Amino acid sequence: MINTNAPRDPVCDPPVGPVVDATPRPLPARIMHRGGAVTLEPLHARHVPELWRAAQSADESFAYMGYGPFATEAALGGFIAEFAAQHDPLAWAVRPHISGAAEGWITLMEIQPKNAAIEIGNIWFGPRMQRSRAATEAMYLLMRHAMDDLGYRRLVWKCNALNAPSRRAATRLGFVFEGELRAHMVIKGRRRDTAFFAMLDGEWPARRDAIAAWLDASNWDQDGRPKTSLARRDA
Repeated sequence: MINTNAPRDPVCDPPVGPVVDATPRPLPARIMHRGGAVTLEPLHARHVPELWRAAQSADESFAYMGYGPFATEAALGGFIAEFAAQHDPLAWAVRPHISGAAEGWITLMEIQPKNAAIEIGNIWFGPRMQRSRAATEAMYLLMRHAMDDLGYRRLVWKCNALNAPSRRAATRLGFVFEGELRAHMVIKGRRRDTAFFAMLDGEWPARRDAIAAWLDASNWDQDGRPKTSLARRDA
């Protein structure tokens, strides 16, 4: 079926897409990103002891990951050594200021400078970080870096189609659901259907401002609870 709503150049026949800035975007670099509630540090072996502590009694948090849980600190260390050396995905350790310890990791991945497309993914947060201000800000910092600093046009979020928390997070942040790829992958011996979400450069400014306002200190009460919701009104 032809998508009659697809963007097109109105003067071309047959129809083709509109002209865009085809300049390849820069690659992200291994640099620190600091926010009000969290700091992202290039992932390194020195983070292993803190990450190991964060992963205790958290086997369920790896249910939808392609790796883990890890039986020993040495096993986690071996994974981190290899993971941290890659350029795609490019990984950061996540350090919430409230605890001062690394409690997760996050990456930019599927990096396509020529297509100005990039994905935020491979996100693992320990139990204390989940559904926290620091978790949202960690994602926001890399979203802002990709879209504002590096100028990417398309920011992707994908997850196991059965991963309801990840789907809710994508919608809450402002990603638009694009569909599912059936039997897309095999993960830990099981079929994975993959749900795709994306945010385009024209959609980003409104969501950037909404997330920034939600993260602002004025939106948090004395008990550390947000006064307003970040959920999209049109979701």
